[in-house]
Amino acid sequence: MRPWTSDVPPTPAARAQLQIHFCVLLWGFTAIFGKLITLTALPLVWWRMLLVVAALLLIPRLWRGLAAMSPRLMLAYAGIGVLVALHWLTFYGAIKLANASVGATCIALATPMTALVEPRLAGRRFSMRELILGIAALPGVALVVGGVPGSMRLGIAVGALSALLVAIFGSLNKRLVEHGDPLAVTGLELGAGTLVLTLLAAPLTWIMPELGGSPFVLPDLRDGLLLLGLALACTLLPFTLSLVALRHMSAFAAQLATNLEPVYAIVLAALLLGEQRELTPLFYAGAAIILGVVFLHPLLNRPKRITQPELLGTAEAKTIAE
Repeated sequence: MRPWTSDVPPTPAARAQLQIHFCVLLWGFTAIFGKLITLTALPLVWWRMLLVVAALLLIPRLWRGLAAMSPRLMLAYAGIGVLVALHWLTFYGAIKLANASVGATCIALATPMTALVEPRLAGRRFSMRELILGIAALPGVALVVGGVPGSMRLGIAVGALSALLVAIFGSLNKRLVEHGDPLAVTGLELGAGTLVLTLLAAPLTWIMPELGGSPFVLPDLRDGLLLLGLALACTLLPFTLSLVALRHMSAFAAQLATNLEPVYAIVLAALLLGEQRELTPLFYAGAAIILGVVFLHPLLNRPKRITQPELLGTAEAKTIAE
């Protein structure tokens, strides 16, 4: 009998599990980068989207996909891209107005919000179980609000808006997902989002200077390096690696793994930023309830297949399966 050795290569499924968890860990760092970068939310998001779009433009498949799209379909995806830009703007706005833990917890609300929004926008049958899940998250929201300083509560409101935007554009993407090449869709959406943020910069800076700011101001060396890390290490690298991993695992296993993103973000925020000193036990109790709902969702609604995993690039809250 051949003795057991540790050099036995992992199976494709086991390797895929390691890869997807590494991707989720990298996505968890997006909130940390958002807190560390000193730019306000709008220029931060503008530079991140611009860097990602610039990289995608180097891929020939993107150009072939764009050439195959009708003008009407391109306009529809560009409209969704506006929602994507507003989602990222409010996500990082929540982090700036509160902290990374609050932003990550609020974005977890996208799962119960999607359960309520998707039937109307994507033409799916309404589910009473999902309505109950959405209601079950409300005590968690109340505890989160009560567990942060009053100065952070505007950040919670902005973060909840970000989660709602995820639910809306994720549902619209699902409705149109079969009509365009995913890489072309991602490039088009992020490109349209970059343009819209350019137009929004002046009025938003006047209305809410905490979120606005000129996107044309070059970041300093520190912020520039952090932006490159955010765009390359937390967007393009997991974007590419997840495409490989999701071909060797079930959608159910993948969704459970991606649901860990806010957990990783909260833990990283405590370890790297010491945010636990800013928050009370009520916050973490509320976060636990919200995350419990997030993990219960795929248990009650097991996804059947992975649909267009390339669209992972457009959200902090990852919804990868039907």
